[in-house]
Amino acid sequence: MRFSLLLPAALLIASAAQAQSKLPATTNQSSAAGAAGVSSRLQAQGYKDVHDLRRMPDGKWVGEATRNGRPVTVTSDPAGTTIAR
Repeated sequence: MRFSLLLPAALLIASAAQAQSKLPATTNQSSAAGAAGVSSRLQAQGYKDVHDLRRMPDGKWVGEATRNGRPVTVTSDPAGTTIAR
């Protein structure tokens, strides 16, 4: 009797784990596409060697770049406003 109750529970847990393992790939793909768009926008604004872009929880992108020969940390918000420090 116990085995018949445990088997469905084990299958349910395995299915949930498999479904969760697929989520990060989609998230990584959308992040990569977003980073590519932000990188292009920054390059159009005169930044070179844009790298290490990462999306913050508030939707802003932060990364490293070069402008006028100097390394800077750039922050770009969803509206396209860029701040360099």
